[in-house]
This record gives sequence, structure tokens and C-alpha cells, in this order.
Amino acid sequence: MDHRPTAVAESSTSRRVRMMTVNVLDAGHADWGDRRRVLAAGIAQARPDVVAVQEIVRSAEYDGVRDVLGEGWHVVAHPRWSRGGVGAVLASRWPFGTVKKDAFRETGRIEAAPWCGVVVAQVAVPAPFGPLVVAHHKPSWPRGHEHERERQAVTAARLVESMIGEGCRHAVVLGDFDAAPDSASVRFWQGRQSLDQMSVCYRDAWEAAHPDDPGHTFSPDNPLVQQGDMPREEGRRIDYVMVRCDDHGPTLEVERCERMFTQPVEGVWASDHFGLLAEMCLPARPGGSRT
Repeated sequence: MDHRPTAVAESSTSRRVRMMTVNVLDAGHADWGDRRRVLAAGIAQARPDVVAVQEIVRSAEYDGVRDVLGEGWHVVAHPRWSRGGVGAVLASRWPFGTVKKDAFRETGRIEAAPWCGVVVAQVAVPAPFGPLVVAHHKPSWPRGHEHERERQAVTAARLVESMIGEGCRHAVVLGDFDAAPDSASVRFWQGRQSLDQMSVCYRDAWEAAHPDDPGHTFSPDNPLVQQGDMPREEGRRIDYVMVRCDDHGPTLEVERCERMFTQPVEGVWASDHFGLLAEMCLPARPGGSRT
């Protein structure tokens, strides 16, 4: 299930990258046939370069990744999948280099989250952008499992740090974090608190582009949330795209970040999550330099 490109498609530019994360909702819920078409059309129109997909079904009989993303992708599967073949993948239009994974088996209660884990991969983005480290992070989902999410965030961050260097200066972490911005695990990613004697700092793409907008990605405004197993959901932002900072700030500039699938298409809602699409570029003047 790893490193199997179909046909290689080039990005429209190597000075910018488009990063997307989308939880597609397990195909066993709602009408997958109609939802799949909405998801596939929306992703094709957005033309992302790298996509983190959660709750996708992939088995010997059915490849949901190909069905939703189409051709032209290199794909790395997450380390754990449910018995029903539900899991997560990281897909890129460019080839992968080194790949590391962790199934979070040492982080406490994971029995309720059969597909949690992280994939950290070098993506061979062409010059002048250069190699990019991308981490698709999927921690435990239950509300009361913030302790697990804290430990999982630290594990994922350490994997990312182990990949920095060797020509890779830029890193992006994205996925369904199942935690709101004020939670300890997300504050850790944002550099607002340390965990387990470790600290990192990432720029939240949505916050950078929309500082005064909560940007809920799991919302009761979406009928699929109301019809799901969390009917009293109050609305939270739990899906993220984050850019790693060095000592002088983020190494990439966030040009825009938008939610996707926020409206039905001919009456069909794509998923119970809204996706995120962020476009990033090389800064005109790197941090640490002076004019």
C-alpha cells in the first residue's frame, strides 16, 4: 500500500505548493456513491499537490484512494487500519523519499481509534522549492483522550525533527487532529506550551490567513454532523495545516488557506468534516536575514 504511483502529474508551479487535508467520512456512512463524486470533483478542481486523507476505505476489493483522488498520485498508507479497511493516507504528486511511521501503540488508550498514527515523508518538490518534509498526523479522536493526543503530538513532532536536515529545511504537518486550538496538543504544535520536556513551533495556516475567524471544520451547520454520532456537537476547528518555524519564524509563507466542502452540491454534503486547502510559497526574504 506504499509508494505506488499511478501516473506522475506535475504541479503548476514549484515555487508554491498546495496542501490539503480532508476527512472523507467512512464510506459506510451516508451515501458514499454521491459523496464520492462530490469529493472527487472538489479535489480535482482545487488541484492540490499534497493531500492528507482520513477515513478512506482501501482493500483488495476496493481502492477508495484511487476512486476519490484519481490518477497521478504517489501514496503512502498509515501504519494502522481498522478491520473494515478504514484508515488514512498521504498522497503527493511528487515522489517520496525517506518515510517514517508510528502507530502510536505506546500512547495509552488507542483501542477506540483503530486508525490513529502518523506518516512523515520527504516529498521531492522540484527546485527552487526543494525537498519538503510532510507529516500526516491522525491522533486519537475521543474527547476525553487529550492525554493520548498530547503524547501522540510529541511522538509525531520528534519524527519530524528527525527528518529535518539532509537538504530538508521546510516541514508541514497536517491532518485531522481531533482537538480544538486551545487544547494542549494543538498549543504544543503552535509553540504555546511544551510537553514531555519538548517544544516546537508551527504556524497555523488558518490562523495566519483568518486571525479573527474560528474556522470550524466540524460544525452542526453540516447535516452530516447532526445525523452522526455527535448530535450535540457545538462546532470546533479540528483540522489543520501547519508550517514549521525555525528560530526566526515560519520557513514558508502562507498565501491563503480556505475551507472546502462547506456547502452541498445538488443537495449532497461531501463529508461531516470541512476540508482545508492551504497554498504556501517561499518567502521573499528568509527569516534570519537583514535588509
